[in-house]
Amino acid sequence: MKMKDMMSSRIEIGIIIRVLILEMFAFCVAKGGNITTIDWIVQETSYTRLCSTKDILTVNGEFPGPTLELSKGETIYVNVHNQGTYNVTIHWHGVKQPRNPWSDGPEYVTQCPINPGANFTYEITLSEEEGTLWWHAHSDWTRATVHGPIIIKPRNGTTYPFANPTAEIPIVLSSWFKGDVMEIITDALATGGPPSTADAFTINGQPGDTQSCSSESMFMLATILTKSTLILINALIFFLFVDMTKFEVDQGNTYLLRVINAVLEEELFIGIANHTMTVVGIDASYIKPINTSYIMITPGQTMDILLTTNQSPSHYYIAARAYAQFAYCNATTTAIISYSGNYTAPSSPPLPDLPSYTDTDAATAFTNQFRALASNNYPIDVPQTVDKRILMTISINTLPCDLKNGTCAGTNGERDAASMNNISFVCPSIDILQAYYKNITGVFTTDFPVEPEQVFNYTMDPMLGNRYTMASNGTKVLVFDYNTTVEIVFQGTNVLNGSDNHPIHMHGYSFYKVGSGFGNFNETSDPSGYNLVDPPLINTVGVPKNGWSAIRFKASNPGVWFMHCHLEVHVSWGMATVLIVKNGPTAATSLRKPTYINPCLGVSSGSFRHEHDTSWHVQMGHGYDLNTVMT
Repeated sequence: MKMKDMMSSRIEIGIIIRVLILEMFAFCVAKGGNITTIDWIVQETSYTRLCSTKDILTVNGEFPGPTLELSKGETIYVNVHNQGTYNVTIHWHGVKQPRNPWSDGPEYVTQCPINPGANFTYEITLSEEEGTLWWHAHSDWTRATVHGPIIIKPRNGTTYPFANPTAEIPIVLSSWFKGDVMEIITDALATGGPPSTADAFTINGQPGDTQSCSSESMFMLATILTKSTLILINALIFFLFVDMTKFEVDQGNTYLLRVINAVLEEELFIGIANHTMTVVGIDASYIKPINTSYIMITPGQTMDILLTTNQSPSHYYIAARAYAQFAYCNATTTAIISYSGNYTAPSSPPLPDLPSYTDTDAATAFTNQFRALASNNYPIDVPQTVDKRILMTISINTLPCDLKNGTCAGTNGERDAASMNNISFVCPSIDILQAYYKNITGVFTTDFPVEPEQVFNYTMDPMLGNRYTMASNGTKVLVFDYNTTVEIVFQGTNVLNGSDNHPIHMHGYSFYKVGSGFGNFNETSDPSGYNLVDPPLINTVGVPKNGWSAIRFKASNPGVWFMHCHLEVHVSWGMATVLIVKNGPTAATSLRKPTYINPCLGVSSGSFRHEHDTSWHVQMGHGYDLNTVMT
């Protein structure tokens, strides 16, 4: 290792060990029941990966960031101090935040961002979630390095729906860019073209030994873990024994892997050589166990997986690589499972046999197995009938080039875009929740279409021409009466040959995935194949390439909630909309009053296309009547 890299690594280790000591104290005090507020510092921290050193945005100097370990139904406050150089917000992905979108986090949807030098306190309120979720920045592309796990244990006096594991292992999969990720997306939006892809994936912050300069610093896990000290010991061991390149396990035990896909752009295939995994949960909801040699997990999704170490003592690779259709990072990230005991380790441990990068059949075969546990202790409530049906196309589009020279770097010299029902979401300069609550007109409209404005063969191969490729800008929302039962069919399209597997995430809700298929959705015949008995309860659904997915939910959480593709470039291009759920008949079924509204001091620098001048909305007639929306 070069002297410069050694010095950087020592500095990195020192910073994080100091942070871990402070966090251990804060964590213990918080869990003692006397203090329910913890402080996070968003700051620039120097990290060395792939033979180069750069500053990245972190929470408390950590990449990935600190873990929140809570119990089902618990509430905690997190005071976020922004000491970085960019605006930031934090989203608690998969936490429903009942009646409290004020702490949900997406910039210019439920709050204006926390400016450098400012702070904001989030209230994280758990309800029925149990399992693994995660938190991440929701301002520009800062989530590339600002993210971490949320581990939700069963309530006191209850247990898992499976035997207690020997230990629990968080596995956070992330993207790593050699360049400045904020500059990458800002430059792409300025020119109208696509951003560059990541240079590597990481497992718990490390690319693995298939990447240059990383073989001396892979992630290791020792078997001395206890559930209450999992994260702190996990990180301390890694940093104290950086030459170790392995997860250490004992033969004959069962470990609970808490897997999080925090990658920006790629779905991932993951496997462990010579081992079978048992998937028992997805998006903090239990499912009927699935035994599999690989998983496919989309950005935004989380999975709980049981691993039984029943092989001969040796070294085995855990590996992950992309499942994608277009531009993607083709690197493979690795870590090593190392059994304890006396044996001669192989010079080249076996790799798992993963599907190919474009193997849609393998991805579909895995996801089609999801079924809710649906037991007496974990009941489900699937809407058997619906009040409102929505058919929503999701497309890659273009917008007219607005550069002075008339030529953008996007498709056909235009500006690359994305849309839902051909509306490309434009982020306003004041958050939609505040505008809704305070009756500030001219910020959004309530005329988001409930079906495509143009009906065509959505998955024909391929579709070109302005009639289909050009999207329309807008800040349009969907409005639901309280307790409306809703069905949304997400229809993938092949506009500009841009069909992909789109992970659609809904804030404020989990929903039931009742069906999916390939081709164009048939409203007459396809609903007959719905699973209304034990569909999985999830918060992020994959819409298959050239196909569709149907979800159902009850609109019982009043407020303003973002819905978007979790491929980061697609939400930057506008594949998003907002759901407004009106108040119910009582105070307990109505939007809570805010304790504090973050000031809107200026438009963020980066990844959304903003409409800087709110007069544009007024000129276009984008007013609304609060009486018809909020009550």
